[in-house]
Amino acid sequence: MLLGVLMSLIGVGLITNHFLPLLLSKLNGYVLPKGTFSWPLLGETLSFLNPHPSNSIGTFLQLHCSKYGKVFKSHLFLTPTIVSCDEELNYLILQNEDKLFQCSYPKPIHGVLGSLSMLVAVGDTHKRLRSVALSLVTTTKSNPQFLSDIENTAIQILDSWKHKKQILFCEEARKFTFTVIVKQVLGLSPDDPQTSGILKDFLTFMKGLISLPLYIPGTPYARAVKARRRIASTVKAIIEERRKNSTTAPSSSQDSSTRGFDFLEILLCVDALSEDEKVSFVLDSLLGGYETTSLLMAMVVHFLDQSTTALEHLKLEHQNIRNMKNINDVSLNWEDYKKMEFTQHVINEALRYGNVVKFVHRKALKDVKFKDFVIPSGWQVLPVLSAVHLDKTLHADASQFHPWRWENQEQTCKKFTPFGGGTRCCPGSELAKVEVAFFLHHLVQKFRWRTECGDLPFAYPYVEFPRGLPLYVEEIESNGAVDKKEN
Repeated sequence: MLLGVLMSLIGVGLITNHFLPLLLSKLNGYVLPKGTFSWPLLGETLSFLNPHPSNSIGTFLQLHCSKYGKVFKSHLFLTPTIVSCDEELNYLILQNEDKLFQCSYPKPIHGVLGSLSMLVAVGDTHKRLRSVALSLVTTTKSNPQFLSDIENTAIQILDSWKHKKQILFCEEARKFTFTVIVKQVLGLSPDDPQTSGILKDFLTFMKGLISLPLYIPGTPYARAVKARRRIASTVKAIIEERRKNSTTAPSSSQDSSTRGFDFLEILLCVDALSEDEKVSFVLDSLLGGYETTSLLMAMVVHFLDQSTTALEHLKLEHQNIRNMKNINDVSLNWEDYKKMEFTQHVINEALRYGNVVKFVHRKALKDVKFKDFVIPSGWQVLPVLSAVHLDKTLHADASQFHPWRWENQEQTCKKFTPFGGGTRCCPGSELAKVEVAFFLHHLVQKFRWRTECGDLPFAYPYVEFPRGLPLYVEEIESNGAVDKKEN
């Protein structure tokens, strides 16, 4: 009987806590957006997370926007929430970090990423981490050694496709991005014993990042938390070894190809970050440089297969760049990258149409009035970036992959925010674009490909290709001419 009473009290408490924010808002005289909280505790979370193609907003948002408008209230991730599919409100949210709104991801995410991760850190900690990140990106993006590492890795990956009829592109893309980012961040080669250990732990870490947050031994979440600790321990050991070498060995004896350029070497000289912040920065760099960049590559390859005209235009651009190269200087450089204008259009369109990131988490720091309603202080706010990217009133033929729209459309505007916005805009976005562009340069000149029907990028809400994007590949004979893709 006592157990029954206890369960009843818990049930009443859950229901009260679920609907209390609505009651308090009504008592305060707030006008909230239309919407529903649905079931106690879970609210509408399961419906919101229902998988759908990433180049659509999904049934949940379609139904809610048609019924309640582009801004509506709901109860998601155990929290009262304002969902925004509105261009103006999204811009207001993204541009007012730490003023009106603040990054606020669910607690389980903190458990895997760590409290010092740039993705979840707020205030001064985030500012310090971001400042270092921007400085590193500025130093890195046009550095000849970095560009050479990207190109050499791309060539090695593509050479391994010779005599193969089919490959899993997502797997190949991750292999490419991991090799590049590990070399860039830690100065490690693919053959280094530490690299394989980090990759093994990192894959465990990634699986747990998007799993049910139950810290029970054996669960993906628990394994991810432990994997992060092991990666952190490995990074700390590498940092300590670097420090030891830098104090015992003369600078002239260091190999310039592996020392003095990677992120870690520069981080050692940054006094603004604590030891733990430096370790967390390395983990963030691995995460951003590995998963999101490889996903972008997969989307570009997938969408190009659906657009023969765009692919032919891209091939022509890269063939022209190759034809203009001096025979004694065949490697790509920063000037070559700046000539890849249509390539940038393709990348931007893949970001708009495919949506690597569907939405971001924020929390209202104070009561915020927008138009004729109020967003109460403490409520979660979810600006849905994909909804704006696919809005037919903002983008002509929004449901079509059309790279040429970027010839006349501004890349940095309210209606295009693939990397977030404001002070939380991804600092490594330019590095990702360089990697994709250099890989495409060699891909389109060396191979034809076609995708298997039915494998589309799906939002879970994280985005992935369920089957890993199988590609049928055929090597192009080198004859100096621009190859024509067969229909």
